[in-house]
Amino acid sequence: MRKCNSLMAAARSLALLPLLWLAGCSLSPQANNDNQVELAPGVCITLPSAAEYGGSLTASQLINIRWQQDGKMQSRTLPVQLQITEQKLALAGFSSWGSRILSLTYENGQITTAVLPGLGDTLPKPEQVALNLMLTLWPISAWDKSLAGTGWQLQQQGLSRQLLTPQGQVRIQIDYSAADKLAGPITFRDKPLGLEITITTLSRGADHEPSQPQ
Repeated sequence: MRKCNSLMAAARSLALLPLLWLAGCSLSPQANNDNQVELAPGVCITLPSAAEYGGSLTASQLINIRWQQDGKMQSRTLPVQLQITEQKLALAGFSSWGSRILSLTYENGQITTAVLPGLGDTLPKPEQVALNLMLTLWPISAWDKSLAGTGWQLQQQGLSRQLLTPQGQVRIQIDYSAADKLAGPITFRDKPLGLEITITTLSRGADHEPSQPQ
């Protein structure tokens, strides 16, 4: 049986993300033919397709990551460029001086990532980056097939979205500032890991926005 990528290991590696700002090497592309990710130990799902977003989008964003380390709150900010089309999802992260330090493309069931050499083990797995983004932005209906048979549920009420375990416990809490998800800051919390991510959209353009508000 093929082993999917670990959510816990990927999230813990975020603490080493600041190393990206210290390096000046070129990106090294790597393809991964496995579009499965781990929600919990032994629970693997297949990511929805880019087309299931239901529209197309380009956006400039700031991602602020906060986590506890040695009893102290740590915080880092990463500027990103996001593109979603019917064919693919593309994400690029930049240093504070404007150099591209991370990129990810999800297309035809394959994820291709490029990171600075030597830092592959310090970064979250690309499948996990895509998972968090898609849990936040893709319509609830896009997850029906992926979560079917797992007992896990993604639900939304008002401006809050939750990923629930089969026991009904909240694993991930996502809070929006407005019905238009990108109109204000989005807060993503992984409660068991004590991880909080705030996504702020600075500018955006859309050829066709999703027709469903959720």
